[in-house]
Order: sequence, then structure tokens, then C-alpha cells
Amino acid sequence: PPTPTRERDTQALLSRTQAMELRQRDYHVDRPLLNQEQLEELGSRSPAPVTLQWRTWFRCSRARAQALLLQYLPVLAWLPQYSVRDWLLGDLLSGLSVAIMQLPQGLAYALLAGLPPVYGLYSSFYPVFVYFLFGTSRHISVGTFAVMSVMVGSVMESLAPDDAFLLGLNSTVNVTARDDTRVQLASTLSVLVGLFQVGLGMVHFGFVVTYLSEPLVRAYTTAASVHVFISQLKYVFGLHLSSRSGPLSLIYTVLEVCWKLPQTVVGTVITAIVAGVVLVLVKLLNEKLRRHLPMPVPGELLTLIGATGISYGVGLQQAFGVDIVGKIPAGLVPPKAPHPQLFAKLLGNAFAIAVVGFAIAISLGKIFALRHGYRVYSNQELVALGLSNLLGGIFQCFPVSCSMSRSLVQESTGGNTQVAGAVSSFFILIIIIKLGELFQDLPKAVLAAVVIVNLKGMVMQFTDVFSLWKANRMDLLIWVVTFVATILLNLDLGLAVAVVFSLMLVVVRTQMGRGPHWLPPMPDTDIYRDLAEYSGAREVPGVKVFRSSATVYFANAELYSDSLKQRCGVDVDYLLSQKKKLLRKQELKLKRLQKENKLPKQAAASKGTSISINVNTTVVDIESNNDVEGSKAKEASTGTELEETGAWAPEDAKASDMSSLKALGLPQPDFHTLILDLSSFSFVDTVCLKSLKNIFRDFREIEVEVYMAACHAPVIKQLEDGHFFDASVTKQHLFASVHDAVLFALQQQRSSPVNPVLVS
Repeated sequence: PPTPTRERDTQALLSRTQAMELRQRDYHVDRPLLNQEQLEELGSRSPAPVTLQWRTWFRCSRARAQALLLQYLPVLAWLPQYSVRDWLLGDLLSGLSVAIMQLPQGLAYALLAGLPPVYGLYSSFYPVFVYFLFGTSRHISVGTFAVMSVMVGSVMESLAPDDAFLLGLNSTVNVTARDDTRVQLASTLSVLVGLFQVGLGMVHFGFVVTYLSEPLVRAYTTAASVHVFISQLKYVFGLHLSSRSGPLSLIYTVLEVCWKLPQTVVGTVITAIVAGVVLVLVKLLNEKLRRHLPMPVPGELLTLIGATGISYGVGLQQAFGVDIVGKIPAGLVPPKAPHPQLFAKLLGNAFAIAVVGFAIAISLGKIFALRHGYRVYSNQELVALGLSNLLGGIFQCFPVSCSMSRSLVQESTGGNTQVAGAVSSFFILIIIIKLGELFQDLPKAVLAAVVIVNLKGMVMQFTDVFSLWKANRMDLLIWVVTFVATILLNLDLGLAVAVVFSLMLVVVRTQMGRGPHWLPPMPDTDIYRDLAEYSGAREVPGVKVFRSSATVYFANAELYSDSLKQRCGVDVDYLLSQKKKLLRKQELKLKRLQKENKLPKQAAASKGTSISINVNTTVVDIESNNDVEGSKAKEASTGTELEETGAWAPEDAKASDMSSLKALGLPQPDFHTLILDLSSFSFVDTVCLKSLKNIFRDFREIEVEVYMAACHAPVIKQLEDGHFFDASVTKQHLFASVHDAVLFALQQQRSSPVNPVLVS
């Protein structure tokens, strides 16, 4: 229960809080107005020291050598700190679980790549061990992946189709020659992919993945899953289809499958359906009992073992015509040099595969790093993945990336480091050496079922359409274009179209986005907000503040200038053209009067030099020229027509400037100052500098002074380097804040009530 002492303490605390709130309510800032020149003087601004990064590259020291070694060989940094008691058991269970998944997926994805199944096992061993040494992610499972395999298969179908290996007049394919050619192509492709990735990583080009937005990557993998599904139909139905590649190949394959459905092998379809049902049931069981099982039930491995035993015991190939995997050689193959003569044919596909593989790996790696509180380095990931593909290609592997399903298993079963990956590669090595040949009677339809069932995660990405429709229509457009282009144009061209469209959309959004908008202040504050959103904002008389929603550069500089002139409520271009036309008429009239009245040559020469008016000069220049002209005209002529009309009388010259908008009979703007809020500018290029110069010139011609405000330091440096500041535009026209610029404009207006135009 509360005691009297506690109540007094609480009351005292409340009173102190209330007093503090009152003091904060009365708190205000009183400081002088600061333009950029005054701000630099107050803050003692000096040029930032220039650091040449290349100098540090050639410094030699023990500490630098150790840092470089740990940077490019991260295993030396974390392995000595490995906690055997806390992590070893989890990594062993995780590695065993991943290896159990690697076996069926390696065999299945090798068929997906158009290669003999054993090469899927090779690709599940060498790259995994290399990534253990060089990778920075603790949880991703490197190895065969459906999207990468189907991209490799597309290259194989294009460069080594079945039609190129027909024996004689019959339709028999020379499988041995075809497989040897495809293995050469796939291994060379893997080496080239690795060279691309290592090269990009060494030059710190890991940021390239930022140009692949999440909607683009998800749409691409979704479309790739459709390619994977269609490619497995021939194994599900037991059909022999023509090899197709290039645009619309997927559509033609679907039509051919529909055309040849009467040739379906019933035993193959039943085998695929039974295997698929078993796999789905086991996955549902694992999800149901996930909290109670130390590791998932290896449904894929059990399905493979059961299907192989049934096929061997019943004789599915002889009795029902079911295709089987065939001979799986035991042991490892010796390393083999790539074929550089094939590089020219594989260059474009290799770059696309390199970018896609890295995008998938780094995106998944960052998800796990964020979840477990560590960091992955994109450039080192490029190097690690590149070395995995490079060394794997030398040992007859095809390009790999990380698998989403295996990575989730590796994390959920207790994996803490890449020791789990090393354990899985060790188990795969045992399978390659001793156990691989036991799966020779495995039906290909079972592997097709494994592939199709594992597409569940990517197929579920179709729901992105509904979420993006509500969240962001532009991202939805990227998703749809990427998906349609990948389906119709194949995987390589589809990726190129998607990236180009995404970048073009960025440019279009900066051009077509919201232009400069009017920012009046909120009442009794120095906060400026858009009038379209805040109806309570009140306009400052005679001052207009505009802010752009994006930085201005060559692509949208003209649009920014045009939109600014349109939104200020004055037809600037019309006033400029009319002013120029009237001044020209005025000049011609003076020359005609000069000729008719035969004015003295000296006065004529004086008028000829002073009356030549360029519309690009400032208003003050025009005023001064006209004042000189008027005084000289008065001295030179008396009793002329000019005196009779009173055009150049002294009192008229003082009352009105003949070159001003009012004297010319043109409408005057309802504001005297334009302030450009540059807080959204992240950089300026030469086109932007010219546009800003033109804005200063044009608005001064219609007797409106222009100021800039809230400019960031890098932009100020670029303005200085671009020689933006000169005699007409100085740093006194650039203010530290919008509020400073507004107050200064009002102060100048009050101090010069006759001439509202302020010239620095």
C-alpha cells in the first residue's frame, strides 16, 4: 500500500516534470540569419582532406597481411573460436540432415541440367567444401539448386541438343557422345561463372545485386520454377521430347507434351504419383511434428531407397518400361582443364548465371545473418561462390548456388556454422565412393517427383501478386514483366529484359514523379509543408518556397524547370518573350525618332550603346542603362518631339523604369522572392547546374529574386567545383535553412519598398 513518504516523493516528481514541461514549452532558439558564406565563416569551413585509397593498397605490414588473410580466408577467423561443446552436436545433426537431402536433390538436379546423375553428386561435394573455407554465411547450404540447374539445362539444350547426336537414319541418340559433350560444356560454364564471380568480388562489385530488387528476384525464381516444372513432365509421363531452346521454347514444349500425351507410359505416371504423394505426406508430417523431432524425417532419402528396391525387385524397366537412372560410376573423377574455345559461346549465359546465383545466395545469407545477429560480406560472398564454381568446374561440376530448402533445414536442425556444410560434403563423399552405385535402378520419375515437390516454396511466391497489388503497383509491374519475359523469352533473355525494364522504370519514375511542390509554413512555426496535404499551412506574402521530390539530374532537369515555372502561377516564358518583343519595339522607335529629329551624333551614339538591351541581363543593368540614356538625352536635346511627348522627362524617368514590367504594360508576378529547397538533392551534374543558372536568370528578368536553401555539403562542393557561384549568383544566395531564406527575403523587402528586386 502507498505510504505518505512515497506519496510525497511522487508529488514532488510530478511537480518537477510539470515544471520541466513548462520550461520546454517556453524554450525557443534565437540566432542570426545565416547564408552559406556566413555559415562557412562561423564554422571555419575548410576543404575535406582527400584520401587516396590506392595508397593503402600498396602498404606492407604484418598487421595488413594478417587482415588480408582473414578477409579472404574467413575460416581462419572463426574456426579457432569454434565452441565444440555448444556447436558440434548441432552441426553434426545439421550436416547429416543436409547430406540426406543433398543425395536425392543432387541426382534430380543433374537430370534437370541435362547431365548424368552422378555429376549432381560431384556438384554437391566440391563446391560445398570450398565454400566452407571462403564463405562468410554460417547457415546457407551451397550446392545444386533448381533455378541454376534449369539455366544450365537451357544452355545444354541450346548448344548440345539431342538432334546433333543421332545415329544414322534411325532416331537413336548417341547418349555417350551427348553426355561427354554436355559435361565439357557444363564444366567450362562453371569455370567461366566462377571467373566472373571472383573477378567481380575482387573489384568490390558486390553492390551489383542491389540492382536486382526483391520483386525482380522473386518473380524470376517463380518463372524459373515454371520452367523446372515443365522440364520434368517428360520424366513424369515417360515421353521423349524434342530439344528446344530460345524464345517461346517453353510454350512449344507444353504444346508438344499435350500432343504426345497418348504416348504416356502408365507405369511411369503411377511411379511419379506414388512418390509425390509419399513425399508430400512426409513433409506434412515433418511440419506437424517439427517441435518434437530432433531432425526431420528423411522422406526424400527413404523414398529413393524404397523406389530403388521396388524397381530392382519388380523390374520396373523391363516389365513396365519405366526409365531408370542407369550406371553411376563409383569414385571421383580426375580434374580436367576447361575448354577456352567454348568461352565465346558461353559468355552471355555465364554472366547471367553468375549474377542470378549470387543474388540468390546473398539474399538468403542476409536473411539468416539478420536473424542470428552476424554479418555477411557481399564481396567476399562473390569470391567464395566464385571459387566454389571455379574449382568445381575443374572437377567436372556444373554451376551451383545455395538451396532455399536445404538452407532452412540446415538452420532448423541446429546448424551454427559452416562445419555443418563440411559434414554434409563428407557424407556426400562417402556416397560417391561407395554407395552411389546402389541407386542405378532408381526410376527417373521418382527424381522428377522430388524436384516438383521441392518447388512448393517458389510456387507459393505467386501470392506476391496480391500483396504487391496492395503495397506497391510499380513493384507489381516489375514482377509481372519479369515473370512474363522469363516465361516467353527463356531464362537468359528474360533476366536481361527484367533488369533493363527495372532500371528504365527507375528513370521514368524520377522523370514522371512529382515535381517541385509549394511549401508554405505552418502557422507560428518554422516548419514548411506541402499545401496540398496540409490545408492549415499559410502562405508568406510575396515569397514562394518550392521543393523537389527527387534529386535533379540530366534526365529530369528540364522537367523540373518547366514544372517550377508552371506551379509558380506565372507564365515566365510568355513574360520573357513579350518583354523582349516590347524592348525591341522600344529600341526601333527610339532609332526612328532619332532619325526623324536629327539628333546629334554624340547623343545618338550614346543612345545606341546604352539602349542595346539583352533580355538575359539583370533588371538592374537595364535600369542603369536607361537612367544614363535618359540623362544624356535631356542634355543633348531641348524642344524636340521627345520633350513634347514627355517620354524622357526627368520626373517620368524617376517614377518608372521604361524597361520594367509595369512600364511595359506587362502583368507583374504576385511574389517577389522564389526560394528553392535543395534538401532532396543528393548530387548535381552539369545539366542541373545549367538549369539552376537559367532559373536564376529567367526569374530575375521578371523581377523575382531567387534563393537556395538547405543544401547538403556534398552538393555545395559540387556547386563550387562546377563554378556555379559567380558575380551574379554568390553564396549569399544560399541559406542554411528555408526559414532563414524566408526571413531574409522579408527583411530585404521591408528595407527596399520601392524596388522589391534584391541584387547581391
